[in-house]
Amino acid sequence: MGSFEWDLDAGTLALDGSGLVVFDLEPDEFDGTPEGLGLRIPPDDANRLAEAVRAALDGGAETYGSYFTVRRRDGVDQWTHTQGRILRDDGGTPRRIAGIVRDATAELAHATVLRKLESARARQATIVQRTTEALSRAVTVDDVTAALTGAGALERLGADGLALSLVENDAMKVIALSGESLEILAERRFTRLDGSLPLSRAVLTGQARFVPSLADLAGEFPLLADYLGRIRYEAAAYLPLIAQAKAIGGLVLFYRRRTEFSPEEQNLCLGLAGIVAQSLQRALLFDQEREFATGLQASMLPRRIPEISGGEIAVRYHSAWSGREVGGDWYDVIALPRDRVGLVVGDVQGHDTHAAAIMGQLRIALRAYAGEGHPPSTVLARASRFLAELDTERFATCMYAQVDLETGGVRAVRAGHLGPLIRHTDGRTGWPKVRGGLPLGLASAFEQEEFPETRLDLVPGETLVLCTDGLVEEPGTAITQGMEALAHAVRSGPQEAGALADHLSDRLWERWGSGDDVALLVLRRAPDPGTHRAPRIHQYVHQADPEGLSEARYALRQALRDWGMPDLADDVELAAGELLVNALLHTDGGAVLTMEVLPEPVRRIRLWVKDRSSVWPRRRTPGEAATTGRGLLLVDALATHWGVESRGDGKAVWCEFDAPGSLRGAG
Repeated sequence: MGSFEWDLDAGTLALDGSGLVVFDLEPDEFDGTPEGLGLRIPPDDANRLAEAVRAALDGGAETYGSYFTVRRRDGVDQWTHTQGRILRDDGGTPRRIAGIVRDATAELAHATVLRKLESARARQATIVQRTTEALSRAVTVDDVTAALTGAGALERLGADGLALSLVENDAMKVIALSGESLEILAERRFTRLDGSLPLSRAVLTGQARFVPSLADLAGEFPLLADYLGRIRYEAAAYLPLIAQAKAIGGLVLFYRRRTEFSPEEQNLCLGLAGIVAQSLQRALLFDQEREFATGLQASMLPRRIPEISGGEIAVRYHSAWSGREVGGDWYDVIALPRDRVGLVVGDVQGHDTHAAAIMGQLRIALRAYAGEGHPPSTVLARASRFLAELDTERFATCMYAQVDLETGGVRAVRAGHLGPLIRHTDGRTGWPKVRGGLPLGLASAFEQEEFPETRLDLVPGETLVLCTDGLVEEPGTAITQGMEALAHAVRSGPQEAGALADHLSDRLWERWGSGDDVALLVLRRAPDPGTHRAPRIHQYVHQADPEGLSEARYALRQALRDWGMPDLADDVELAAGELLVNALLHTDGGAVLTMEVLPEPVRRIRLWVKDRSSVWPRRRTPGEAATTGRGLLLVDALATHWGVESRGDGKAVWCEFDAPGSLRGAG
């Protein structure tokens, strides 16, 4: 420690011998001025020191102190401290400064060590906190590996590379790798748990191993020799993953530039291993529960879909990801007498294994009632009674349809469930109004077991889509938005049933997420284009659907042009319009329009309009002032022949037009 005296008026600075030693100056090197110290004080420190003195002088302070560096003649930077007392005259003007200077290297070295330790502790705490936060959101084993290998994960762990393995029987299975050059470890995805590798040794002994130099492992573990020359890391920490006193796996953290593992760093690695082990154990238990729950759920669903003639069926099932909280959604396809098929989708209240168990019982009961040949309304009434008699408070929604693929007739009933969606041959989609009753179980509890049937027609080439609400419900939005999204996806999807089911799965399950189970059933009636010489088209027109009438007339005109008979378009279109309007106005339901070519013995066009009314039309003779009643008169005037035929539960009005000439490009 040395002393100095600074005469502010004269601008001189006197240093004693000890002060010269502090500044590493010889007596003949110092000129006795403050500027003379610049030989040893770096410019930045000199400016900072001058600013501290100036602030004290201008601010009226009595003392000041500051740390700065002295660049010694051997090039070493020495931390130095100065403290001065400002002497002022009676008027307060500073005249002299007397003070001391001392070597503060040892003092600050201790403080620097403390700051480094504090910084290291803060960094370690951040690593633990960020890793814990990332893994707290991990539910499955895949989630855990994603959290450890995703963007920023290595930085979060404070490592340059990572390998994660799980114990499976007597082997170690690598489930995650992250870091440059570590992909070569995937060449041995499974290794024996025999201690022949450092990670398996750590897992067997339950003791972590910290290796500052990986090259030192070659002699002890010959199997590593080939890999040590190919991976670009210098050090590694081999950590067993222990959960409830059992080793469930191992974690390796790789480092590029590390020559030692301090006790604090070792504790950090052990802490990280503990966090990962707890997360993995939780994820393994979740995956096991999930496998059990989905296995139970899958066992309740039909294993095989019966083959049908006259159409194609595709089913898809999507399980929600919520541990044991599986849902009670189901589907079924039932072969019925007289070549009919029963289609079912339903949803039991709740998201647990109890809901899945009830779903299985209800599905079997409904299948049995349908197989006995009961009408749809009776099937749902008996199913409701069955559910009400079970020892449960659960209810279920259900949509059931009996389909005759030969005639296209559909008898549909609903029990508090979403109705069907139909895609027509022209690409349009619609949600027909299917009357419904209360959910199964509730209907019996409230003694309202009435499930009115709705008759629909599925013409050749049309598609029927049934689903549970998980496909159209999005949290926070109205179900109508989901229904519109489904209709749009059906309109833009492929024709084939399986391809359409995949299209809907890809578009909508990804959109809504995996919060609910989804059952999806797609039925497409086989197209009926006729033959090359006798082509045929079909169109279904809903009641009170002006757009459908327009589309039907356009389809007739387009078909006649394609078949080489555009001259008949006006007459056929006018007759079809009259027959369709009669059917839609005077019957309760829609109508099926069919136009075909009858090539033998006389080539002609036949037009059919089928409805579900048994009342036959009659030709009238309206007066001059009448505004209705001329439809059949027009048909009689335009067509060569016309008539009415009984068709199952309805009738078909037909008319024929002579078609001279040959067909061109029909198909």
